[in-house]
Amino acid sequence: MFVDELTIKLVAGAGGDGCTSFRREKFVPMGGPDGGNGGSGSNIIFKADKNLSTLIDLSYQKIIKGKKGENGQGSNKYGARAEDVIIRVPLGTTITNLASQEVLADLVNDNEEVIIAHGGRGGKGNKSFATHDNPAPKISEKGEPGEELTVHLELKVLADVGLVGMPSVGKSTILSLISSSKPKIASYHFTTLAPNLGVVTLKDHRRFVMADLPGLIEGASEGIGLGDEFLRHAMRTKIIAHVIDMGAMEGRDPLQDYEVIREELAKYSPVLAQKKEIIIANKSDLASYASNIQKFQAKYPDKEIIKISALNNEGLDDLILKLADTLDTLSNDFVNEGEDYKVYKFVAKDDFTITKDGNIWVVKGEKIEKLLKMTRFEESESVERFSRIFKKMGIEDKLISLGAQDGDEVQILDYMFIFKG
Repeated sequence: MFVDELTIKLVAGAGGDGCTSFRREKFVPMGGPDGGNGGSGSNIIFKADKNLSTLIDLSYQKIIKGKKGENGQGSNKYGARAEDVIIRVPLGTTITNLASQEVLADLVNDNEEVIIAHGGRGGKGNKSFATHDNPAPKISEKGEPGEELTVHLELKVLADVGLVGMPSVGKSTILSLISSSKPKIASYHFTTLAPNLGVVTLKDHRRFVMADLPGLIEGASEGIGLGDEFLRHAMRTKIIAHVIDMGAMEGRDPLQDYEVIREELAKYSPVLAQKKEIIIANKSDLASYASNIQKFQAKYPDKEIIKISALNNEGLDDLILKLADTLDTLSNDFVNEGEDYKVYKFVAKDDFTITKDGNIWVVKGEKIEKLLKMTRFEESESVERFSRIFKKMGIEDKLISLGAQDGDEVQILDYMFIFKG
Protein backbone atom coordinates (compact mmCIF):
# COMPACT_ATOMS: atom_id res chain seq x y z
CA MET A 1 0.00 0.00 0.00
CA PHE A 2 1.38 3.40 -1.02
CA VAL A 3 0.49 6.37 1.19
CA ASP A 4 1.76 9.77 0.09
CA GLU A 5 -0.42 12.20 2.02
CA LEU A 6 -1.79 12.37 5.56
CA THR A 7 -2.64 14.69 8.46
CA ILE A 8 -1.43 14.15 12.00
CA LYS A 9 -1.54 16.05 15.31
CA LEU A 10 1.67 16.64 17.25
CA VAL A 11 1.90 17.36 20.98
CA ALA A 12 5.43 17.99 22.19
CA GLY A 13 6.34 17.07 25.76
CA ALA A 14 5.72 19.49 28.62
CA GLY A 15 8.60 20.58 30.78
CA GLY A 16 9.03 19.03 34.23
CA ASP A 17 7.88 21.01 37.26
CA GLY A 18 10.28 23.02 39.37
CA CYS A 19 10.61 22.16 43.03
CA THR A 20 10.05 24.27 46.15
CA SER A 21 12.45 22.94 48.76
CA PHE A 22 14.76 24.15 51.53
CA ARG A 23 17.95 22.64 52.78
CA ARG A 24 17.32 20.54 55.89
CA GLU A 25 20.46 19.18 57.53
CA LYS A 26 21.60 18.72 61.08
CA PHE A 27 23.83 21.53 62.34
CA VAL A 28 22.86 23.70 59.34
CA PRO A 29 20.30 26.17 60.69
CA MET A 30 18.43 28.45 58.27
CA GLY A 31 19.24 26.24 55.23
CA GLY A 32 18.57 28.11 52.01
CA PRO A 33 16.41 27.14 49.02
CA ASP A 34 17.56 24.07 47.13
CA GLY A 35 14.66 23.27 44.79
CA GLY A 36 15.94 22.20 41.37
CA ASN A 37 14.54 23.05 37.93
CA GLY A 38 12.47 20.63 35.88
CA GLY A 39 13.82 19.06 32.70
CA SER A 40 12.73 20.09 29.21
CA GLY A 41 9.98 18.13 27.48
CA SER A 42 10.74 16.12 24.37
CA ASN A 43 10.79 17.77 20.95
CA ILE A 44 9.10 16.06 18.02
CA ILE A 45 11.65 15.78 15.22
CA PHE A 46 11.11 14.67 11.63
CA LYS A 47 14.06 12.94 9.97
CA ALA A 48 14.48 11.94 6.33
CA ASP A 49 15.32 8.28 5.74
CA LYS A 50 16.34 7.04 2.28
CA ASN A 51 15.20 3.51 3.18
CA LEU A 52 11.54 4.55 3.38
CA SER A 53 9.30 5.00 0.37
CA THR A 54 5.85 5.64 1.85
CA LEU A 55 4.13 7.33 4.79
CA ILE A 56 2.12 4.21 5.59
CA ASP A 57 3.69 3.70 9.03
CA LEU A 58 2.33 7.06 10.16
CA SER A 59 -1.11 6.58 8.62
CA TYR A 60 -2.22 4.52 11.64
CA GLN A 61 -1.42 7.29 14.11
CA LYS A 62 -3.79 10.22 14.59
CA ILE A 63 -1.70 11.88 17.25
CA ILE A 64 1.95 11.74 18.34
CA LYS A 65 2.85 12.89 21.84
CA GLY A 66 6.18 13.71 23.38
CA LYS A 67 7.16 12.85 26.94
CA LYS A 68 7.22 15.22 29.89
CA GLY A 69 10.55 16.23 31.38
CA GLU A 70 11.35 14.99 34.87
CA ASN A 71 10.42 17.18 37.82
CA GLY A 72 13.10 18.99 39.78
CA GLN A 73 13.87 17.80 43.32
CA GLY A 74 15.36 19.10 46.52
CA SER A 75 19.10 19.21 47.15
CA ASN A 76 19.45 21.18 43.89
CA LYS A 77 18.60 18.14 41.78
CA TYR A 78 17.53 19.12 38.29
CA GLY A 79 15.05 16.96 36.39
CA ALA A 80 16.33 15.13 33.31
CA ARG A 81 15.15 16.31 29.93
CA ALA A 82 12.86 13.93 28.07
CA GLU A 83 14.20 12.02 25.09
CA ASP A 84 13.16 13.54 21.77
CA VAL A 85 10.62 11.76 19.59
CA ILE A 86 12.12 11.13 16.13
CA ILE A 87 9.73 10.42 13.26
CA ARG A 88 11.36 8.98 10.16
CA VAL A 89 9.85 9.89 6.80
CA PRO A 90 10.84 9.24 3.16
CA LEU A 91 12.99 11.68 1.22
CA GLY A 92 10.78 14.21 -0.50
CA THR A 93 8.39 14.75 2.42
CA THR A 94 6.95 18.24 2.80
CA ILE A 95 5.54 19.24 6.22
CA THR A 96 2.91 21.98 6.37
CA ASN A 97 1.22 23.64 9.35
CA LEU A 98 -2.44 22.85 8.66
CA ALA A 99 -3.73 25.97 10.44
CA SER A 100 -1.49 28.55 8.76
CA GLN A 101 -0.69 26.61 5.55
CA GLU A 102 2.96 27.49 6.14
CA VAL A 103 5.47 25.00 4.79
CA LEU A 104 7.60 24.17 7.83
CA ALA A 105 10.16 21.89 6.20
CA ASP A 106 10.99 20.07 2.98
CA LEU A 107 13.15 17.01 3.68
CA VAL A 108 15.06 16.00 0.57
CA ASN A 109 18.45 14.81 1.90
CA ASP A 110 19.15 11.58 3.78
CA ASN A 111 19.35 12.08 7.59
CA GLU A 112 18.17 15.67 7.28
CA GLU A 113 16.08 16.54 10.32
CA VAL A 114 14.06 19.41 11.74
CA ILE A 115 12.23 20.09 15.00
CA ILE A 116 8.58 20.60 14.14
CA ALA A 117 7.02 20.67 17.64
CA HIS A 118 9.20 22.08 20.42
CA GLY A 119 9.05 20.66 23.93
CA GLY A 120 8.33 22.99 26.83
CA ARG A 121 11.13 24.19 29.09
CA GLY A 122 11.34 22.90 32.62
CA GLY A 123 9.80 25.01 35.38
CA LYS A 124 12.20 26.87 37.65
CA GLY A 125 12.75 25.62 41.18
CA ASN A 126 12.83 28.06 44.11
CA LYS A 127 16.63 28.08 44.06
CA SER A 128 16.42 29.97 40.74
CA PHE A 129 14.19 32.66 42.27
CA ALA A 130 16.56 33.47 45.14
CA THR A 131 17.74 37.11 45.15
CA HIS A 132 19.53 39.43 47.55
CA ASP A 133 16.18 40.92 48.59
CA ASN A 134 14.43 37.54 48.80
CA PRO A 135 17.01 34.88 49.72
CA ALA A 136 14.41 32.26 50.67
CA PRO A 137 11.64 32.35 48.05
CA LYS A 138 8.70 30.01 48.45
CA ILE A 139 7.97 29.92 44.74
CA SER A 140 8.51 27.56 41.83
CA GLU A 141 7.05 27.02 38.37
CA LYS A 142 5.21 24.24 36.69
CA GLY A 143 6.70 23.00 33.46
CA GLU A 144 5.98 24.88 30.25
CA PRO A 145 3.44 23.15 27.99
CA GLY A 146 4.81 21.58 24.84
CA GLU A 147 3.88 22.98 21.48
CA GLU A 148 0.76 21.56 19.83
CA LEU A 149 -0.02 21.73 16.14
CA THR A 150 -1.61 19.72 13.36
CA VAL A 151 0.56 19.10 10.32
CA HIS A 152 -0.08 17.87 6.81
CA LEU A 153 2.54 15.52 5.36
CA GLU A 154 2.90 15.21 1.61
CA LEU A 155 5.35 12.89 -0.10
CA LYS A 156 6.64 13.90 -3.51
CA VAL A 157 8.72 11.05 -4.92
CA LEU A 158 12.34 11.94 -5.61
CA ALA A 159 13.52 10.57 -8.94
CA ASP A 160 15.90 11.68 -11.66
CA VAL A 161 13.56 10.69 -14.48
CA GLY A 162 9.77 10.64 -14.39
CA LEU A 163 7.89 8.56 -16.98
CA VAL A 164 4.67 10.32 -17.93
CA GLY A 165 2.02 9.55 -20.49
CA MET A 166 -1.53 8.39 -21.06
CA PRO A 167 -2.62 5.10 -19.49
CA SER A 168 -1.38 1.92 -21.20
CA VAL A 169 1.35 3.52 -23.30
CA GLY A 170 4.02 1.20 -21.87
CA LYS A 171 5.60 3.11 -19.01
CA SER A 172 5.56 0.20 -16.57
CA THR A 173 6.94 -2.16 -19.21
CA ILE A 174 9.83 0.21 -19.95
CA LEU A 175 10.66 0.54 -16.25
CA SER A 176 10.61 -3.24 -15.76
CA LEU A 177 12.95 -3.79 -18.70
CA ILE A 178 15.63 -1.26 -17.85
CA SER A 179 15.65 -1.57 -14.03
CA SER A 180 15.11 -4.14 -11.32
CA SER A 181 11.65 -2.78 -10.57
CA LYS A 182 8.73 -5.19 -10.93
CA PRO A 183 5.64 -3.02 -11.44
CA LYS A 184 2.22 -4.48 -12.07
CA ILE A 185 1.55 -4.69 -15.80
CA ALA A 186 -1.81 -5.38 -17.44
CA SER A 187 -3.79 -4.45 -20.54
CA TYR A 188 -6.29 -2.16 -18.80
CA HIS A 189 -6.08 1.49 -17.88
CA PHE A 190 -4.67 2.73 -14.58
CA THR A 191 -2.68 -0.38 -13.77
CA THR A 192 -0.26 1.98 -12.03
CA LEU A 193 -2.11 3.52 -9.10
CA ALA A 194 1.01 4.65 -7.24
CA PRO A 195 4.54 5.64 -8.32
CA ASN A 196 6.96 2.79 -8.96
CA LEU A 197 10.68 3.44 -8.55
CA GLY A 198 13.53 1.65 -10.26
CA VAL A 199 17.30 2.12 -10.28
CA VAL A 200 18.82 2.06 -13.76
CA THR A 201 22.50 1.03 -13.93
CA LEU A 202 24.61 1.55 -17.05
CA LYS A 203 27.62 -0.54 -18.15
CA ASP A 204 29.90 2.38 -17.27
CA HIS A 205 28.48 2.20 -13.70
CA ARG A 206 26.47 5.39 -13.92
CA ARG A 207 23.13 5.11 -12.12
CA PHE A 208 19.91 7.05 -11.96
CA VAL A 209 16.46 6.64 -10.44
CA MET A 210 13.43 6.38 -12.68
CA ALA A 211 9.80 6.67 -11.57
CA ASP A 212 6.83 5.21 -13.42
CA LEU A 213 4.17 7.73 -12.51
CA PRO A 214 0.41 7.05 -12.65
CA GLY A 215 -1.24 7.66 -16.02
CA LEU A 216 -2.73 11.01 -16.84
CA ILE A 217 -5.98 11.91 -18.56
CA GLU A 218 -7.48 15.20 -19.63
CA GLY A 219 -8.50 17.27 -16.60
CA ALA A 220 -5.91 15.70 -14.30
CA SER A 221 -4.71 19.11 -13.08
CA GLU A 222 -8.26 19.70 -11.81
CA GLY A 223 -8.40 16.37 -9.98
CA ILE A 224 -10.06 14.24 -12.65
CA GLY A 225 -8.90 10.60 -12.69
CA LEU A 226 -5.79 10.25 -10.57
CA GLY A 227 -5.41 14.02 -10.84
CA ASP A 228 -2.73 15.70 -8.78
CA GLU A 229 -2.08 12.37 -7.06
CA PHE A 230 0.29 12.00 -10.00
CA LEU A 231 1.33 15.56 -10.72
CA ARG A 232 2.85 16.26 -7.30
CA HIS A 233 5.41 13.52 -7.91
CA ALA A 234 6.36 14.82 -11.34
CA MET A 235 7.47 18.07 -9.66
CA ARG A 236 10.49 16.33 -8.15
CA THR A 237 11.95 14.83 -11.30
CA LYS A 238 14.83 16.38 -13.28
CA ILE A 239 13.70 14.98 -16.63
CA ILE A 240 10.17 14.42 -17.89
CA ALA A 241 10.34 11.33 -20.13
CA HIS A 242 7.12 11.53 -22.09
CA VAL A 243 6.04 8.08 -23.32
CA ILE A 244 3.76 8.13 -26.37
CA ASP A 245 1.97 5.22 -28.02
CA MET A 246 3.18 6.23 -31.48
CA GLY A 247 1.65 3.09 -32.94
CA ALA A 248 -1.83 4.24 -31.87
CA MET A 249 -2.57 0.73 -30.67
CA GLU A 250 -5.87 1.74 -29.04
CA GLY A 251 -6.95 4.05 -31.83
CA ARG A 252 -5.90 7.26 -30.09
CA ASP A 253 -4.14 10.14 -31.82
CA PRO A 254 -0.51 10.33 -30.54
CA LEU A 255 -0.31 14.07 -31.29
CA GLN A 256 -3.48 14.76 -29.34
CA ASP A 257 -2.33 12.57 -26.44
CA TYR A 258 0.92 14.51 -26.23
CA GLU A 259 -0.75 17.91 -26.35
CA VAL A 260 -3.36 17.00 -23.75
CA ILE A 261 -0.71 15.96 -21.25
CA ARG A 262 1.49 18.98 -22.01
CA GLU A 263 -1.52 21.18 -21.27
CA GLU A 264 -2.18 19.40 -17.96
CA LEU A 265 1.46 19.83 -16.91
CA ALA A 266 1.32 23.56 -17.68
CA LYS A 267 -1.98 24.00 -15.84
CA TYR A 268 -0.59 22.32 -12.75
CA SER A 269 2.65 24.27 -12.61
CA PRO A 270 4.67 26.46 -15.01
CA VAL A 271 7.80 25.02 -13.36
CA LEU A 272 6.71 21.50 -14.29
CA ALA A 273 6.00 22.50 -17.89
CA GLN A 274 9.53 23.92 -18.25
CA LYS A 275 11.41 20.84 -17.08
CA LYS A 276 13.77 19.07 -19.47
CA GLU A 277 11.70 16.76 -21.69
CA ILE A 278 12.57 13.73 -23.80
CA ILE A 279 10.00 12.02 -26.01
CA ILE A 280 9.93 8.21 -25.92
CA ALA A 281 8.10 7.06 -29.04
CA ASN A 282 7.00 3.55 -28.09
CA LYS A 283 5.51 0.66 -30.13
CA SER A 284 7.71 0.98 -33.20
CA ASP A 285 6.68 -2.62 -34.03
CA LEU A 286 3.22 -1.47 -35.18
CA ALA A 287 2.34 -0.68 -38.80
CA SER A 288 0.97 2.82 -38.16
CA TYR A 289 4.11 3.87 -36.28
CA ALA A 290 6.02 5.33 -39.25
CA SER A 291 3.24 7.66 -40.43
CA ASN A 292 2.42 8.83 -36.90
CA ILE A 293 6.01 9.67 -35.99
CA GLN A 294 6.40 11.52 -39.29
CA LYS A 295 3.40 13.71 -38.40
CA PHE A 296 4.75 14.26 -34.91
CA GLN A 297 8.21 15.29 -36.11
CA ALA A 298 6.68 17.63 -38.68
CA LYS A 299 4.81 19.52 -35.95
CA TYR A 300 7.55 19.32 -33.30
CA PRO A 301 10.84 19.27 -35.23
CA ASP A 302 12.89 20.46 -32.22
CA LYS A 303 11.76 17.75 -29.80
CA GLU A 304 14.26 15.05 -28.79
CA ILE A 305 12.70 11.72 -29.75
CA ILE A 306 13.95 8.24 -28.86
CA LYS A 307 12.35 5.46 -30.92
CA ILE A 308 11.74 2.17 -29.08
CA SER A 309 9.68 -0.97 -28.99
CA ALA A 310 9.30 -2.09 -25.39
CA LEU A 311 7.57 -5.26 -26.62
CA ASN A 312 10.59 -6.28 -28.71
CA ASN A 313 13.19 -4.76 -26.40
CA GLU A 314 14.43 -2.46 -29.15
CA GLY A 315 16.03 0.97 -28.64
CA LEU A 316 16.22 0.67 -24.85
CA ASP A 317 20.03 0.88 -24.72
CA ASP A 318 19.91 4.14 -26.68
CA LEU A 319 17.20 5.41 -24.34
CA ILE A 320 19.21 4.64 -21.19
CA LEU A 321 22.34 6.27 -22.62
CA LYS A 322 20.43 9.38 -23.69
CA LEU A 323 18.84 9.80 -20.26
CA ALA A 324 22.16 9.32 -18.45
CA ASP A 325 23.99 11.77 -20.72
CA THR A 326 21.25 14.36 -20.27
CA LEU A 327 21.30 13.99 -16.50
CA ASP A 328 25.06 14.63 -16.54
CA THR A 329 24.34 18.08 -17.97
CA LEU A 330 21.81 18.98 -15.27
CA SER A 331 22.49 20.23 -11.77
CA ASN A 332 22.48 17.66 -9.00
CA ASP A 333 21.12 20.21 -6.53
CA PHE A 334 17.52 19.89 -5.52
CA VAL A 335 15.52 22.71 -7.09
CA ASN A 336 12.54 23.93 -5.09
CA GLU A 337 9.47 23.97 -7.28
CA GLY A 338 8.31 27.46 -6.39
CA GLU A 339 7.11 26.78 -2.85
CA ASP A 340 8.18 29.13 -0.10
CA TYR A 341 9.27 27.17 2.92
CA LYS A 342 11.40 27.62 5.98
CA VAL A 343 12.69 25.64 8.92
CA TYR A 344 10.09 26.38 11.56
CA LYS A 345 11.14 28.00 14.80
CA PHE A 346 8.78 28.32 17.70
CA VAL A 347 8.49 32.00 18.68
CA ALA A 348 6.01 32.98 21.33
CA LYS A 349 3.86 36.05 20.74
CA ASP A 350 3.47 38.62 23.51
CA ASP A 351 0.19 40.12 22.35
CA PHE A 352 -3.20 39.53 23.93
CA THR A 353 -6.85 40.24 23.23
CA ILE A 354 -9.69 41.14 25.56
CA THR A 355 -13.34 40.56 24.75
CA LYS A 356 -16.50 40.59 26.83
CA ASP A 357 -18.80 37.58 27.04
CA GLY A 358 -21.88 38.74 28.91
CA ASN A 359 -20.53 40.10 32.21
CA ILE A 360 -17.19 38.26 31.94
CA TRP A 361 -13.99 39.78 30.54
CA VAL A 362 -12.18 37.13 28.50
CA VAL A 363 -8.40 37.53 28.14
CA LYS A 364 -6.58 35.50 25.47
CA GLY A 365 -2.93 35.45 24.51
CA GLU A 366 -0.11 32.93 24.18
CA LYS A 367 2.17 34.48 26.80
CA ILE A 368 -0.45 35.04 29.51
CA GLU A 369 -1.97 31.58 28.96
CA LYS A 370 1.45 29.94 29.21
CA LEU A 371 2.19 31.90 32.41
CA LEU A 372 -1.12 30.73 33.86
CA LYS A 373 -0.34 27.08 33.16
CA MET A 374 3.09 27.39 34.78
CA THR A 375 1.91 29.19 37.95
CA ARG A 376 1.43 27.34 41.23
CA PHE A 377 -1.58 29.16 42.65
CA GLU A 378 -1.25 27.27 45.93
CA GLU A 379 1.89 29.31 46.62
CA SER A 380 1.26 32.93 47.66
CA GLU A 381 4.52 34.16 46.15
CA SER A 382 3.65 32.49 42.84
CA VAL A 383 0.30 34.29 42.85
CA GLU A 384 2.04 37.61 43.53
CA ARG A 385 4.44 36.97 40.64
CA PHE A 386 1.54 36.19 38.32
CA SER A 387 -0.12 39.48 39.32
CA ARG A 388 3.06 41.46 38.68
CA ILE A 389 3.52 40.05 35.20
CA PHE A 390 -0.20 40.45 34.47
CA LYS A 391 0.12 44.15 35.25
CA LYS A 392 3.48 44.58 33.50
CA MET A 393 2.04 43.18 30.27
CA GLY A 394 -0.51 46.00 30.29
CA ILE A 395 -3.52 43.74 30.67
CA GLU A 396 -4.73 45.48 33.84
CA ASP A 397 -4.53 48.94 32.24
CA LYS A 398 -6.31 47.68 29.14
CA LEU A 399 -9.14 46.24 31.24
CA ILE A 400 -9.55 49.56 33.04
CA SER A 401 -9.62 51.46 29.74
CA LEU A 402 -12.36 49.12 28.50
CA GLY A 403 -14.45 49.83 31.56
CA ALA A 404 -13.69 46.94 33.90
CA GLN A 405 -14.74 47.61 37.51
CA ASP A 406 -13.60 46.15 40.83
CA GLY A 407 -15.43 42.88 41.38
CA ASP A 408 -15.80 42.05 37.67
CA GLU A 409 -14.96 38.52 36.61
CA VAL A 410 -11.95 37.94 34.35
CA GLN A 411 -11.47 34.62 32.56
CA ILE A 412 -8.20 33.19 31.25
CA LEU A 413 -8.60 29.69 29.81
CA ASP A 414 -10.65 27.80 32.44
CA TYR A 415 -9.61 30.06 35.35
CA MET A 416 -11.84 32.83 36.75
CA PHE A 417 -10.43 35.83 38.67
CA ILE A 418 -12.01 38.77 40.46
CA PHE A 419 -10.67 42.03 39.04
CA LYS A 420 -9.19 44.61 41.37
CA GLY A 421 -7.98 47.64 39.43
